[in-house]
Amino acid sequence: MQLHMKELAAVILAAGKGVRMQSDLPKVFHLLSGKPLLSYVIETVQKLKPAKILVVVGHKKELIMDYYRDWPVDFITQTEQLGTGHAVMMAEPALQGFQGNVLVLAGDVPLISEKTLQQLVQFHESHQAAATDLTAVLADAGSYGRVVRGGDGEILKIVEKKDASPAELAIREINTGTFCFAAPALFKTLRQLKPDNAQKEYYLTDTIALLRAQQLPVLAYTTDNPAETLGINTKDELLAMENNYLAAAKK
Repeated sequence: MQLHMKELAAVILAAGKGVRMQSDLPKVFHLLSGKPLLSYVIETVQKLKPAKILVVVGHKKELIMDYYRDWPVDFITQTEQLGTGHAVMMAEPALQGFQGNVLVLAGDVPLISEKTLQQLVQFHESHQAAATDLTAVLADAGSYGRVVRGGDGEILKIVEKKDASPAELAIREINTGTFCFAAPALFKTLRQLKPDNAQKEYYLTDTIALLRAQQLPVLAYTTDNPAETLGINTKDELLAMENNYLAAAKK
C-alpha cells in the first residue's frame, strides 16, 4: 500500500532542556556518533516525503535554528515548556487548513526507522483512525507512560508513570512518544487539554482518552523492535546507545 505522501506532515518535538543530561545544551543537540540526536530524526522523516516538517524549539532555540537553517524544516517556537500537548498546539497555525495526517515524534529518539514510521502511518490510514500510538512492550517499562487497553484492544488511555496506579505500573506496553493523528481531530482535541496531573503540564497523551470520549477510533501499532523507540534522558543512556549503535555498525 502506498502512503498518501501529500497528506502527511511531521511535527518533531525539540524544545526541551533535558535537565537530567546535566548540560545546558538542548537535549536533542547532544551527539550520537558525532551527530546531533535531532539530525537522525529529521533525516528519517525526510524519507517519508511529508508536505511539511515542523520542528518545535524552545530552550536555546537559536543554536538549533542556526544549525539546521539549510535543512528543509520550518521552526515553531514554544516559549514556555508547558508539556508535549502544548508543544503540538504551537504547530497548529503552520498547519492551518491541513486535512491530512500528522506524525508527531520526539527529537530525542534517534534510532526510529523509516520502515516503522511507514508501518505506523499505513496502519493508521487503513483503519481510518483518529489517532494511532506507536507502542512497544518492554521487560521493564521504567519511566515510560503505560498503555491501558480495553477488551476490544483499543487504547483507553495512556498514563504517565507519575500518575499511574500500582496496577497500571505493572503494564509492560509503553507509549513510545510517536503518534499519527488525523489533523482535524488532533487540533480540535488539543484545545480540550487540561494540566490536571503531577507535572501540571498539557500532555499530548491525554488526547487519547478525549478522542475515545468522542467515540473516535484510537488504536495502537506495536513495533516488534522496541530498541529503536528508546529515547535519551541521561548521559548514561546516551553512552549505552552509542555503544550499541557502534556495535551494530560493525556487523
